[in-house]
This record gives sequence, C-alpha cells and structure tokens, in this order.
Amino acid sequence: MTNRQEPARRTRQRRPFFVRRGPMENIATMLIAAGFLMLFQPFLLALYTYSLAALLAGTVMFIIVSKFPE
Repeated sequence: MTNRQEPARRTRQRRPFFVRRGPMENIATMLIAAGFLMLFQPFLLALYTYSLAALLAGTVMFIIVSKFPE
C-alpha cells in the first residue's frame, strides 16, 4: 500500500435550480416564445388575452435572471 495523497478537490456548492442562470434563462425564453405563439394563434380568445402578460412576464424574468452569477 502506498500513501498517496489525493489532490484537494474543489468543493463548489451547487445552487438551487431557481437561482441558476442557465436553466432560468431557458425558461424565460420559452415563456416569451409561448407568448408569441399565443399572440399569433387564431383559435382561442383566452390565449390571445393572456399573450401580452406572458410576453411581459418572460421579458422581465429574462432581465432579472440575466443578472444572476454564472
């Protein structure tokens, strides 16, 4: 048996899902895309009604999440 020292590993704590930048930017982008689809569909008035709210929520979310650390 040899006494080899293991290299010191960096223990980086993983942030919770809702604080990570990458996944939250993807969710915000999907919300913006859903808002556009809701805006341009000709079938349901309810989807058209909430399309602007979805677009605004996705845009605000993207602006806030883009300030998160990597």
